Amino acid sequence: MKIGVAGDHAGVPLNEQVIAELRRLGHEVTDLGTHDASQPDDYPDYAVALAQEIVEGRCERGVLICGSGVGASVAANKVKGIRAGLAHDTYSAHQGVEHDDMNVLCLGARVVGRELALELARTFVGGALHGRRAAPAKAGENREAGKQALGFGHMALEKAKAFTTKDTKGHAGKMHRRIFGFIVGAVLVLAGVAAGQKSAQKLPHVLIRTDKGED
Repeated sequence: MKIGVAGDHAGVPLNEQVIAELRRLGHEVTDLGTHDASQPDDYPDYAVALAQEIVEGRCERGVLICGSGVGASVAANKVKGIRAGLAHDTYSAHQGVEHDDMNVLCLGARVVGRELALELARTFVGGALHGRRAAPAKAGENREAGKQALGFGHMALEKAKAFTTKDTKGHAGKMHRRIFGFIVGAVLVLAGVAAGQKSAQKLPHVLIRTDKGED
């Protein structure tokens, strides 16, 4: 399996130990750093770097490490297509994959010890999504795309309504304006639906940075 591993300064040297263990098991690992614990950095930078590897298809899953694992999880989940989970017990590490299609395991290097962290990584990469859970696991992404399309449609109908209620001279002019307005509205609604379908199929990787700091 192709797996990406990333961690901020608080994740060193646990990230290196996880990389070594995954490679020992025969996995192809992409090392996204860092390896210098003396230089403070921002965990969201590593979260987006790992997320891009996954949503762009270069990695299948990822392990993301910071001090507590909480900040890494929050940052990673801001990227569409990422389903990151904080797991410090083996049950959650495999359950998250089997039932929730978790594709990023987040660990807190200041919370769990080396041996537990390695066992969590082994459990995570060994898990497989149960077939009947595949659709519900991605429902949130599709629902968000549907909301965007629906919002576009509502806006289009309001525009059409405003357009058709403007004062015009004569019955014929009003009818022509009304017909034209509803044609414009229908086109905009279709455009909104198309945009929603496209966004559901394509997983953009945009991270909204809200803060910086150590976690």
